[in-house]
Amino acid sequence: MHFEVPQFIDIEDKIVGPLTIKQFIFVAGGAGICFAIYFFLKSLFFTLLLGAPFIALSLSLAFYKPSGRPFILVLESAFWFFLKSKLYIWKKEPKKVQKGVEKEPDLVAQMNVPKLSDSKLSDLGWSLDIKDKLEDNMNNN
Repeated sequence: MHFEVPQFIDIEDKIVGPLTIKQFIFVAGGAGICFAIYFFLKSLFFTLLLGAPFIALSLSLAFYKPSGRPFILVLESAFWFFLKSKLYIWKKEPKKVQKGVEKEPDLVAQMNVPKLSDSKLSDLGWSLDIKDKLEDNMNNN
């Protein structure tokens, strides 16, 4: 048996001329809001002034796709970003300086670390291991 597999399922059908139903609803909504503003104000200047944000929003909802995503999804993501609390994984805390307490000299700086190999990367890893062990020993004491 042969079955026909539908193709281009992510492309919406053009219902109203060159517009899809969603695009038509967004454009018609913006035009309707501008008409309502003109109906109440009876001034073309104030209608254009107050209706410009609605026209821009309706046209961007209908046609603008940043990074291939519909603009309505971008607005939804921005809304939830500003509404929800944020989780900060790392926050740098300033070190507290105690007055009158002298700091001990750094033991790692005083030690002569012997060179084990010619590779700088392995030397760096070895010196970090020594520093970690010294800090663990100092914390345990």
